[in-house]
Amino acid sequence: MTVRLHDTMAGATRELVPLEPGHVRIYTCGPTVYSTAHVGNFRAFIFGDLLVRYLRFRAYQVTWVMNVTDVDDRIIKGAHRENVTIFELSEKYRKLLVADMETLGIHMPDVMPKATDNIPQMVELIEALLEKGHAYRTDDGSIFFRISSWPDYGRLARIDPQGMRVGERVEADEYGKDDVRDFALWKGPKPDEPSWDTAVGPGRPGWHIECSAMSMRYLGQSFDIHTGGIDLIFPHHTDEIAQSEAATGKKFVNYWLHNAFLQLGSQKMAKSLGNIERVADIVARGVPRRALRLALMSAHYRAPLSFGEDSIQAATSAIERLDALFAALTAYRTDGPDDSALPQLLEETRAGIEAALDDDLNVSPALAAMFELVRELNRRLDARTLSTADAARATGFLRDLDRIFGIAPAGEPALPAELQKLLDERSTAREARDWAASDRLRTVLAEHGILVEDTRDGQRWRRDD
Repeated sequence: MTVRLHDTMAGATRELVPLEPGHVRIYTCGPTVYSTAHVGNFRAFIFGDLLVRYLRFRAYQVTWVMNVTDVDDRIIKGAHRENVTIFELSEKYRKLLVADMETLGIHMPDVMPKATDNIPQMVELIEALLEKGHAYRTDDGSIFFRISSWPDYGRLARIDPQGMRVGERVEADEYGKDDVRDFALWKGPKPDEPSWDTAVGPGRPGWHIECSAMSMRYLGQSFDIHTGGIDLIFPHHTDEIAQSEAATGKKFVNYWLHNAFLQLGSQKMAKSLGNIERVADIVARGVPRRALRLALMSAHYRAPLSFGEDSIQAATSAIERLDALFAALTAYRTDGPDDSALPQLLEETRAGIEAALDDDLNVSPALAAMFELVRELNRRLDARTLSTADAARATGFLRDLDRIFGIAPAGEPALPAELQKLLDERSTAREARDWAASDRLRTVLAEHGILVEDTRDGQRWRRDD
């Protein structure tokens, strides 16, 4: 099979055909770093991460760009409130963003450009739009895109361009534009706001031009995939298409992929609603970081994802089953023959996972197939039908699959000498049937984050992460 993805523009699932054979270029709309991102934001980033991981698993070369918006009305207000520069405020929250991404096992994009590092590229686009008559200046030094100049405006969102714009970041009467539907490319200078002196005059960029400039700088004027939340379809992505294609005369993006919201109860998670959860807070209350990752990617990206204690507990239980299997496979020893049916089991599992993910990244049946393999491997371990070599093969297979999911336990580094000494002492206590000493040492090891289990293959341990 080939990878097929649901393209919002087409309203249909289409076969992935990269512009450059074998190389997929992807742009993900990143956050505006005016405060700490919440787990609802990270659903979009984990979706992007899963997409990139799977395409690489399928042997595509992938270039992934995710921007950081570091100049914005909310950043300016926050900087004034904290009496710092916008650069200090945005850098603080950018670092927190990266830390949370690392916590969730999100691979770092190939490029994470900041808007303020790409002002010349934005100015170049704006100059092209002015020259072609798609943009105009206002008395205060702002520059707007003229929607009436672009008949195809609104295709992505399936809206009538004659309709009123909603959900815009700038109030309709804040700048003196000709038409309430037009959107800002460049905002004229205002007191106490950051400003850049450029070929189009002093001021700062509008939100939409930032993504067009950054995506085209690193991926080209036309690229393969643009991802983001469904809330960005209009106006943000709609405006990106208009300004980009008007400036270049080329198709901007081949596939538009949009993820649904994370929900708490029946409401989407949003700062404006005050129902947010932050990654660091959730992990601090004892939720394993890999369980949080699993909870955030357990449903199809286009379906709303209910998030709460039930989903966290289900993900935690799944991670515990996976960890226990890895520990059992590592400790397993037997003199028996290889299991002749194991290669077929592994191949069928791989085929099932690929079939699900080829079908618009349908992660739920893919995860179900992997955890069915976990159940079956545990059954064969209990029945002692696997060989020692089979256990190693199964471990390697699961490690390979985890290039997609990112939820397996890390390969165990050597323990510090003092902890290894405690494990050795406990093993000696077990052999001497000194159960009191064995239990005491198990407790001491648990206090140091080492969980110990006794099996027919001997004592085995894992880290409590």
